[in-house]
Amino acid sequence: MSDLDDLVSLYFRLSFTNKEILGMLAHSHQTIISVRTLKRICKRLGLFRRKNQSNLEEVLAFVQQEIMTNGQMQGYRWLHLRAVQKGFVVSQDTVRRIIKLVDPQGVELRRARRLRRRQYQCRGPNALWHMDGYDKLKPYGIAISGCIDGFSRYVLWMEAYTTNNDPKLISSYFLKTVSGVNGCPERIRADRGTENSSVEQMQIFLRRNHTDNFAGEKSFIYGRSTANQRIEGWWATLRKQSAQFWMNLFQTFQDDGHFTGDFLDKSLIQFCFLNLIQDELDDVVNTWNSHRIRPSASAASGRPVVMYSFPELHRAQDRLKPIVADEITVCMEECRPKGQYPCDETIFELCCLLMVENDWDAPRDPLVAADLYIKLREEILQSI
Repeated sequence: MSDLDDLVSLYFRLSFTNKEILGMLAHSHQTIISVRTLKRICKRLGLFRRKNQSNLEEVLAFVQQEIMTNGQMQGYRWLHLRAVQKGFVVSQDTVRRIIKLVDPQGVELRRARRLRRRQYQCRGPNALWHMDGYDKLKPYGIAISGCIDGFSRYVLWMEAYTTNNDPKLISSYFLKTVSGVNGCPERIRADRGTENSSVEQMQIFLRRNHTDNFAGEKSFIYGRSTANQRIEGWWATLRKQSAQFWMNLFQTFQDDGHFTGDFLDKSLIQFCFLNLIQDELDDVVNTWNSHRIRPSASAASGRPVVMYSFPELHRAQDRLKPIVADEITVCMEECRPKGQYPCDETIFELCCLLMVENDWDAPRDPLVAADLYIKLREEILQSI
């Protein structure tokens, strides 16, 4: 399979339209092909949107599996996109009917929650990045930090680690993203937590020689966390699509006497679950960035990744500001990236030793990880 075939297959699995696939090929890969050529490639690769529908029992099994884990809070549009990304050929209506059949209670719970949203306006991608931390899993030793583009709602980073209060760690996320997009935003908005101090200094430093109205100190905005609308809205999505499942699981540990909140328990949670949670965050972000945001009177609509990459389709302009490589290198010296271990090094080595001695497998899913957590905890407590 050629590189072009791989790219077409990737964007098709992300549920992109033909127009969006052609746009991404031209913009991100400097590959220009016609609609007819694209259709021929899709036909040759067996990529169909309506033909050759997947076996209904397999789709049913997939939906049931999703609902058993973090998918229990997801709506049918999100689950349909997840199914397409997993290679199923199925209509949105079919997924909706299956969910209504296998999870009627969940449907009613989701239907009952309707919000009146505040209006939000932004001039284009990279005009305003929204940063914040998510602390719902922090009582269990896992902290999340994220950033989202205000115009496109494209998630720029979403990182799980043992802390989200270290300014040097948060600035490493920022610089990694800035280096990846080869520029810094026009402005950043964050709350007044000390964890954002390094990012503030770096943003002002990188923007000090620019001449626009928001250059220098005006390029960083402080405000109340609850008023940081874009990222706060995304936290609600994250809770529904992922975090609530982990909160329920860890609360069950606590209710059953398997978690007291001490150093050992938090370290074991980190050892068993941190990588799984990061993998799931990556999946949620990928799904979010490629899903279609419904039309709104006050904001642009479409797929976040397309809106971020092609602002001209929405009569907007990319506000990304140029950076100097040497300045990024200087800033990197003030950062502290994620460590080598997901938890305390001593606990990590002890857990690895116990797993080898008892022939326990590394956790591949939440249920296996939960079983490993309980076994490791019991083994360590018995030896104390």
